[in-house]
Amino acid sequence: MATKKAVRPKKAAKKTAQKKAAPVVTASTPSPQTVRQPTDNIDAIGKVQLTLTAELGRTRETIGKVREYGDQSLIELDRTVGEPVDILLNGELFARGEVVTVNENFGVRITEVISRPGG
Repeated sequence: MATKKAVRPKKAAKKTAQKKAAPVVTASTPSPQTVRQPTDNIDAIGKVQLTLTAELGRTRETIGKVREYGDQSLIELDRTVGEPVDILLNGELFARGEVVTVNENFGVRITEVISRPGG
């Protein structure tokens, strides 16, 4: 019958301590080229394009009535002349404003900001 050699407690503890030892990590200051400034991200976000829509008003209509629409048909909206229009940012209400002309184009002057993007 083979006999097992007894392990001395001191040697076993030393082996365990050697196995559990972790490498030493020292902190270093990154070089100035690798430090990103917060404005880098702001500049990148500032170039993202969004869709702005000025909505004059809305109405609900039946399919039958819409099928009757043709040239010169009039559609009455739920807003009166001079009432603020909604300004949508990617489909979400962002602000309200008044319709103006800019050169030969329509424009909207913001009169009330409802919610800020990302806020």
